[in-house]
Amino acid sequence: MYVKKTYPLKGMLKWTRRYTYVFLLLSTIPVFLFDILGWKWLYVPWLPLGVLGTAVSFIVSFKNNASYDRLWEARKIWGGIVNTSRSFTIMVKDFIKSDDISNHELKTIHRELIHRHIAWLTALRYQLRKTKPWENNVKPNKSNKEFKEKNFVVIEHTVPIKKAINLYITDNEYKEIFTKENQASQLLGIQSKRIKEIQNKGLIDDFRHMELEKILVELYALQGKSERIKNFPYPRQFATLNFIFIWIFIILLPYGMMQEFEALGDRIVASLANHEFKTAIMHKIQEFIAIHFEWFSIPFSTLLAWIFYSMEAIGDNSENPFEGRPNDVPITDLSRSIEIDIRQLIDDTEIPKPYKWKNNIIL
Repeated sequence: MYVKKTYPLKGMLKWTRRYTYVFLLLSTIPVFLFDILGWKWLYVPWLPLGVLGTAVSFIVSFKNNASYDRLWEARKIWGGIVNTSRSFTIMVKDFIKSDDISNHELKTIHRELIHRHIAWLTALRYQLRKTKPWENNVKPNKSNKEFKEKNFVVIEHTVPIKKAINLYITDNEYKEIFTKENQASQLLGIQSKRIKEIQNKGLIDDFRHMELEKILVELYALQGKSERIKNFPYPRQFATLNFIFIWIFIILLPYGMMQEFEALGDRIVASLANHEFKTAIMHKIQEFIAIHFEWFSIPFSTLLAWIFYSMEAIGDNSENPFEGRPNDVPITDLSRSIEIDIRQLIDDTEIPKPYKWKNNIIL
């Protein structure tokens, strides 16, 4: 998650510079053929090109809206995880009580349950950071790879899960959950089993046990919602056609812009001809505009192509909110914030510090 108010324009231009060079080349070739080689037939009427551009705009808007919806839903899900984690903690602290055991034993039970919950958070975020075949992390383009290497590090891609999770569960629990496919689900199952054992010991009554089980059911639901977004991509048929249509428009754009600028040059020359300019300089300017004004289409074609491509790239980099990109939901930071909050609620010790992020990017 990028937290500064605006992206620096310099950074945006640097991120897209490789494609900008391509757009510049694609804009120059038709003008060279049209003006230097005299291929005056080499143009596309602006009317059908304008209709195509309008259609492409709608397609890009649809994709970007869908990508934002996926991102915002993911953020709401993790907002729910934050709230449910706090609710679970205060229930553990206030529901599990007994005069038959010491305060030390009671705090040990509270600590065990809360640490296992943190282990669930850890397992879940590691599962959500796994790379899927459709994500940008599979084969990142040079711009994304360069930006990542210089600006941020995904903790889940560098720190092994065993090192991250062993702080919160026993070795036996670790071995048990990693014999199964979904470690986060297994941890909630162990949590439910342990709460039932606590009830059997008389440390919690039936009604409060039921309320704690409801919380576990809610955590299962939130996990399932996260997995739904992670495991079901933005439909690839839409993404593929969107990519193809964008590039068709970008390739054809200079052929329509070129003719329009040639016509604009003719109108400027006609307008200047109505004035009595006697100087040789003005005569040269009129002559240049009449012959070469279509060359001014190159920067405008490049600019329009850059705008359309940038909007497509933003949508493409926002559609998978858990893969570990600068615009994703910061599940690593949220997990650490939840851990600090709930461990403070039970007066735990050795509480970790918040992560320190660099370059205004929180993951």
